[in-house]
Amino acid sequence: MASHVGGVQAEAARHPHRAVSGWLVFAAVMLLFAGLMGLGQGISAIRNDQVFLVTRNYVFSFDLTGWGWVHAILGAVAVIAGLALFTGAMWARVTGVVLAGLSLIANFLWLPYYPVWAVALLVVDALVIWALCAGPGTSERTAGPSQAGPSQGPQATDPHVTGR
Repeated sequence: MASHVGGVQAEAARHPHRAVSGWLVFAAVMLLFAGLMGLGQGISAIRNDQVFLVTRNYVFSFDLTGWGWVHAILGAVAVIAGLALFTGAMWARVTGVVLAGLSLIANFLWLPYYPVWAVALLVVDALVIWALCAGPGTSERTAGPSQAGPSQGPQATDPHVTGR
């Protein structure tokens, strides 16, 4: 007795414009996380310059309050883009990659102010970019050959296999 649980694949087959893969959900959650952390990082830098250690011998030296605004704005937009990723829209994926890239650059330049936090967010941003670029883009790739059913054999899934 074999049964196929409908779930996400059956829903994706019926409504391909609503298909959201596991990588896309992962990227959306991670982008939301990175956006919230960037927002908190920016607010901390804007409100109190004494929270962060500032090294003087670094090539990139900027005003901490200005960096706070950069991180707060990037974080707020990343939260909105993370929510939009749950729709599965291509514009949300492209926006997510661009925002994660900008956040990656901003966190690299943030290294002298808060190194451990910056490295953690660098990793999160890199994972978001990878997940958005590696995830399937169409529902045909997410549906897979399991739609043919297990009892029909390889002839049902591969037109090049001939029967004997």
